Amino acid sequence: MSVSSETNNTAVLDLSALVVPLLKGVIYQETDAATWNALLNLQARVRDYIVVLGLELMLDEAEGYAFLRARAVADDDAAAKLPRLVARRPLSFLVSLLLALLRKKLAEFDASGGATRLVLSRMEIVELIRVFLPESSNEAKLIDQVDTHLNKIVELGFLRRLKSTAGVSDAQTATYEVRRILKAFVDAQWLADFDIRLVAYQDQLSASGHE
Repeated sequence: MSVSSETNNTAVLDLSALVVPLLKGVIYQETDAATWNALLNLQARVRDYIVVLGLELMLDEAEGYAFLRARAVADDDAAAKLPRLVARRPLSFLVSLLLALLRKKLAEFDASGGATRLVLSRMEIVELIRVFLPESSNEAKLIDQVDTHLNKIVELGFLRRLKSTAGVSDAQTATYEVRRILKAFVDAQWLADFDIRLVAYQDQLSASGHE
């Protein structure tokens, strides 16, 4: 095997080691520094490699995360005929509402100029959404309902459940870190219209409550 062939094979392996994890999900600087640094060095080649798949690389060096999303294409674009590699995930109304509330909380947290990690307790998150839910005397049922939504958001990667300091898993004292990648999915312009959207949310919830 020639030196040129070996170099080409190494380059393909290097790209595969970056593209495969990106196809599976998000790469975070804090959890995989080696892969993150390799991505920073090879991001131009990664972008060229994935564009033929109808994908684009979303990389935020300041926040320390990267992920792939489908490129926006015109109807007559050849890429529009490609099968979708990054699946769209339909979200329930209440999951969408909770994501919006968490995004607003993250914006307020950043504006305060404090720490870099926003950590919320389970009950703090319950209180965020409580005012938008129909009044219920069944507190346990309300919290179980919110827990279901939290589990979905953890699965999506927008929240990270933190380990108990006591080493004991206790749902009552659970804490969550709001992952900063949420900013990429709920942008500043969307957030600027947040109050208008909240009115729409409340109207929808009121309508549901009367049905």
